[in-house]
Amino acid sequence: MTQLRAEGHSPAGMDVIPGPTTDHVCSVADRAAVRAALVGADAVIHSATLHKPHIGSHTRAEFVETNVTGTLTLLEEAVAAGVSRFIFISTTSVFGKALRPKAGDPAAWVTEQLTPAPRNIYGITKLAAEELCELIHRDHGLPVLVLRTSRFFPEEDDEPERRASFDPLNLKVNELLHRRVDLADLVQACSLALERAPALGFGRYIISATTPFAEIDAARVRSDLPALVEQRFSQCHDVYARRGWRLPDGIGRIYVNAAARRELGWEPRFTFGHALERLGAGLDPRSDLALAIGAKGYHAEPHDVYTVRARAEPA
Repeated sequence: MTQLRAEGHSPAGMDVIPGPTTDHVCSVADRAAVRAALVGADAVIHSATLHKPHIGSHTRAEFVETNVTGTLTLLEEAVAAGVSRFIFISTTSVFGKALRPKAGDPAAWVTEQLTPAPRNIYGITKLAAEELCELIHRDHGLPVLVLRTSRFFPEEDDEPERRASFDPLNLKVNELLHRRVDLADLVQACSLALERAPALGFGRYIISATTPFAEIDAARVRSDLPALVEQRFSQCHDVYARRGWRLPDGIGRIYVNAAARRELGWEPRFTFGHALERLGAGLDPRSDLALAIGAKGYHAEPHDVYTVRARAEPA
């Protein structure tokens, strides 16, 4: 919202919880409320969703209500309101089982051409919402771009084994190699999508920091990642050693943002190399926006790492 205002837009926020950027307190599945909120709107950025952290606290029916019915409601009311473009924030989680190669296989090279294979209700409902986006574009001509975002949350990792093995910020910087995007870069991608949607019509784009690897590296990143990274980034060993950090032995997937860079004109700034430069200069590797947003807290009751509201961890 802050960035959109800085770019000269007049955004109106919709959320189920009141807040400083919430102009309409309602659910995206409430058709009457959505219709009222869209009066005079020229564009929609749809990021409302039940996320993976909600799987343990919400029913599948609730996921369908928000992620599928809510998306259809927004799309149909956007058409009725004469909205000129629609940006849907999806997730790389739609790829699901395709992100887990068998032992001995190369890392998954993840482009928009990889066939999705969702693993859970979150991925299934987000993929269904994507399909609704394409349906509405096809039937009504509404320009719709789907941004499949990789990780950008500030919370600690949701897998206990990784949390026990790595410093939280170490994990996030490691992920810039293959499965994370900084929030500032994601916001820029949304702005560019708004500009390009009318010309592009419909498209799906992976939004993740630019990987330093090529597809030819897919086998080696699975089995010999530290040596490969240090070949690409000579300063990595010293920067990591000073903090007591380490790289994983291997990674199983690499998100490829080539289509977004080519078709949206997007060039993410907060890459792994940029993070090393900032760390080497004694700076936090994250953007000011990522630091300002902090952790969200997804549950009112104790529920793993997604419960307590807190700011992002310090450098």
